[in-house]
Amino acid sequence: MIKGRLLVGQMSSVVTPATSANTMGPKEVELILVKEQNGVQFTNSTLVSPVQIHPSEEERETWGKKIDFLLSVIGFAVDLANVWRFPYLCYKNGGGAFLVPYLFFMVIAGMPLFYMELALGQYNREGAAGVWKICPIFKGVGFTVILISLYVGFYYNVIIAWALFYLFSSFTGELPWVHCNNSWNSANCSELWAVNTTFNHTHKFTPAAEYFERGVLHLQDSKGIDDLGLPRWQLTSCLAVVIVVLYFSLWKGVKTSGKVVWITATMPYVVLTVLLIRGVTLPGAMDGIKAYLSVDFLRLCEPKVWIDAATQICFSLGVGFGVLIAFSSYNKFSNNCYRDAIITSSINSLTSFFSGFVIFSFLGNMSQKHNVALDEVATNGPGLVFIIYPEAIATLPGSSVWAVIFFIMLLTLGIDSAMGGMESVITGLIDEFKCLHRHRELFTLFIVVSTFLVSLVCVTNGGIYVFTLLDHYVAGTSILFGVLIEIIGIAWFYGVDRFSDDIQEMIGHRPGLYWRICWKFVSPCFLLFMLGVSFATSNPPGYDTYVFPTWANVLGWCLAISSMSMVPLYALYKLCILPGRFCDKLAYAITPEPEHHLVESGEVRRFTRKHWLVI
Repeated sequence: MIKGRLLVGQMSSVVTPATSANTMGPKEVELILVKEQNGVQFTNSTLVSPVQIHPSEEERETWGKKIDFLLSVIGFAVDLANVWRFPYLCYKNGGGAFLVPYLFFMVIAGMPLFYMELALGQYNREGAAGVWKICPIFKGVGFTVILISLYVGFYYNVIIAWALFYLFSSFTGELPWVHCNNSWNSANCSELWAVNTTFNHTHKFTPAAEYFERGVLHLQDSKGIDDLGLPRWQLTSCLAVVIVVLYFSLWKGVKTSGKVVWITATMPYVVLTVLLIRGVTLPGAMDGIKAYLSVDFLRLCEPKVWIDAATQICFSLGVGFGVLIAFSSYNKFSNNCYRDAIITSSINSLTSFFSGFVIFSFLGNMSQKHNVALDEVATNGPGLVFIIYPEAIATLPGSSVWAVIFFIMLLTLGIDSAMGGMESVITGLIDEFKCLHRHRELFTLFIVVSTFLVSLVCVTNGGIYVFTLLDHYVAGTSILFGVLIEIIGIAWFYGVDRFSDDIQEMIGHRPGLYWRICWKFVSPCFLLFMLGVSFATSNPPGYDTYVFPTWANVLGWCLAISSMSMVPLYALYKLCILPGRFCDKLAYAITPEPEHHLVESGEVRRFTRKHWLVI
């Protein structure tokens, strides 16, 4: 007797298996040949169940290597804010004492939210909108985070274009922001740094400040946001280069982007290390580092310190942009997302802390060289990396080389974060609209070109005003709102116990009680508190002494509301298109799509007390 296993599609006409309407994928048939009995040859066959595969895993593209995914997540989470925001906040809020509220909020909110998004994307293997088949009424929050990522791309790519412009300008014997004898300099330019402390007509400006505002941005040619002018060709060219790099990094999906991050995610660590080695050898560097680490526990009594720590956690890890969901959706189903969440979120925080040593070693040297207090040179935001730090580098021997190294770091920090934002938009939409799968290259081109065209308003003479407006409104309150709705939908409506079962199915064990309590109670309360603080402390944006007109602030709020409105609008739409009475509509809307047959038989788990009380 001979035994063998054949795929149905490869069988000869001797065996014709019965087909079933609900069978999926290839089946195996065990074929038994019984040799001649009374001159007749008999055959027998048995249908063998194939190895179980997660329904969406069969056709889903996956990362080429596990390290591609880790580098992509790290590259997205570690961005320019790690360099220009965290060190400044740490210095201003009690030095080492600031780490107490920072780590506290990291443990109770940052890591749980990070873990939640990675697990959500990996289990459902869909983008930010498609994952909400687990609770259809909440799909609007998927479109919210996609819109936010798209809006951020409108101005974030401009920062990378600035860095590229500075990089090109650094290939010279003498850096252009050293002296006041350039065509863009004004009569207020002074090479004596100590007098540049405020922005008014009685004080001077340093060459570095004038280079950024007059030489790069050409701010002197604009009166405000209502006088933008045409795009500057130099910055437009740099922006076009950024867009081309983004396109060819994303056009083939994770197969190409996973290779690009080997450079963009690792280069910043190499450059930061090189800069630190150089920085600590400078006079005054230790004074800067001591000021960065000085512990003032009395500052912990101030509410602002805790609010700053909570805000930094919210925005530094990158939750709420749909990027973590998109990236993890390309993981293998059995990937250990719990370990990935701990590793990548920890690396992000350590990078922020490490970069502070680099920044303050140079600021300490600058403070000593100009004989001014460290408070006068310590700042955050674009001013740190495009004015203060370039000026510090300009005082070093071989300054052009150090400038090239520094701006290469800024480029790589920006590129992989921009790639993450674009991937969130692309994956979220092509997973929702399946017809786009076959045309990913063309759709990616459409997204990046659209982003480029809108970004052109940010490279005009008054582009910095548009940049400031977008930065203030599109990814602040709306991000907190999106993540709050996201965790309510998962922990309460889908159910933290059901979500834990999904994780157990992937990695072999359920999340501990700590994680479940954080998801159901602690993190939602934290986000609700932060959302309230965001509304209560909201002030109109400004740039130096410029005050935005009322219509500009109204436009900014319209952009913020446009993304947040996706939640109620989609919920209303879903309730309208579902059949039956209101209770039936609601039952279908809050029940996972695979369980809709239970609703038809009257079994609605979300209508029971047990569902809401279980942890």
